[in-house]
Amino acid sequence: METTKEQDKVQSSELTPKEIVARLDTYIIGQREAKRAVAIALRNRHRRLLLSEDIRDEVAPKNILMIGPTGVGKTEIARRLAKLCSAPFLKVEATKYTEVGYVGRDVESMIRDLMAVGYNMVKAEVQEKLRVQAETSVEEELLDLLLPGSRQETKKDNDTGITLPVNVFGQDVPSDSEAAIPLPDASAGKTESSIGNEKVHGTSTREKFRLMLREGKLEDREVDVTIKRQNSMPTMEIFAGGNMEDLEAGMRQITSLFSGNKTRKKTVTIQEARRILTEEQLDKMIDPDKIADEARERVEQSGIIFIDEIDKIAVKGERGNQDVSREGVQRDILPIVEGSKVNTKFGVVDTTHILFIGAGAFNLASPSDLIPELQGRFPLRVELDSLHAEEFRRILLEPKNALTKQYAALLKTENVTIEFEDAAIDRMSFLAADVNSRSENIGARRLHTIMETLLEDLSFEADEHAGETIVITSDYVDEKLKNIVENQDLSKYIL
Repeated sequence: METTKEQDKVQSSELTPKEIVARLDTYIIGQREAKRAVAIALRNRHRRLLLSEDIRDEVAPKNILMIGPTGVGKTEIARRLAKLCSAPFLKVEATKYTEVGYVGRDVESMIRDLMAVGYNMVKAEVQEKLRVQAETSVEEELLDLLLPGSRQETKKDNDTGITLPVNVFGQDVPSDSEAAIPLPDASAGKTESSIGNEKVHGTSTREKFRLMLREGKLEDREVDVTIKRQNSMPTMEIFAGGNMEDLEAGMRQITSLFSGNKTRKKTVTIQEARRILTEEQLDKMIDPDKIADEARERVEQSGIIFIDEIDKIAVKGERGNQDVSREGVQRDILPIVEGSKVNTKFGVVDTTHILFIGAGAFNLASPSDLIPELQGRFPLRVELDSLHAEEFRRILLEPKNALTKQYAALLKTENVTIEFEDAAIDRMSFLAADVNSRSENIGARRLHTIMETLLEDLSFEADEHAGETIVITSDYVDEKLKNIVENQDLSKYIL
């Protein structure tokens, strides 16, 4: 499994457009034209970085506008594309934004959100590289919690100013060069042999606990952990954002900054303590400024923003009061897509080379209903095809995350094995295509409705079928979907 994940996360520079399309084919059926468009756009980003500086900044990204009904793979294409190249990716809905002067989120917040995604991505990568080193320190801290005072340390003698080793019980032991210096009275009455035995015994106990920690035998043991609150100075961005979410977050930062009790004790298991201490240790080891610089560079050069439901802000025909706001959102989005500088708490971000992918069904409006300037900023337009029975059949069988594989894996956890006959797959594919043609076309999402209805009884009674192998046949499909087959209408099952 780990190998597969590593294979999926490959730098875009190592993938040709054909290889990108092949990777997308493992999750998305059909839509070859859209896959080719995004593959070329991704490859061109790498090609631009290889150009000389005098021409590099002149090459702008070719933003894409995907047009097609819901459930045909628009969002999935963008999401898988981002995972392929490990690029900062953000999916937003155009309907969530309002123009300046209206209550709601301003369009610049999408850049701030993308920058936060990039920062967390770079931070996670850096912390992963330092995890082994951090785990070594955390192991010592856990042993200190389990065996207080058992760590071998050095301390400075208050009277002589000479640094002496300290054994596991806190008693001074002279070094060879200072053997003539008398020890404190704490060792009186003990022979040299007994002191040495105590030291060896304490060290041996610590090593035994270390071995038990590594073997996972102490995971349920409870210890008291001191948790430090991370208080960071609030940024002035909260006063300039123009929306209540940023303002409330900033006020919480200010309240936390001036409140007392920066540390608190909490009783947790060793397993939870390891996680808490590891996070604290990793936070100490990283440089936030360097991470912010790397994240900003990555966002500016390879960031991807997917704007869904962009057709909902298109203005068709005569303009009403609501249309004024929609057109205003388009005007606010325009400078960001064209290229502007947006202030974030991680620094100023230049949006000139961020790739924007717009998507919408455009069933009530058309791309020409967008303002001309915004149309011009999405020069590549690809129309995604509606899905038919053959595509539904492939969707049920071929992708790595196929629904049949998902439900089989879910029921396998209850020791129930399900197998799908080809005839059953064909029947479900036909029903999905037929219902989409008779009612609202929701694309591949129709398969979720069919699969959930088909296996509802089996999922509910799974514990009664433990150890059984159940074959899903065409007759089984007709029996479980009897009402759907008769009514040819699945709309009542959709919330």
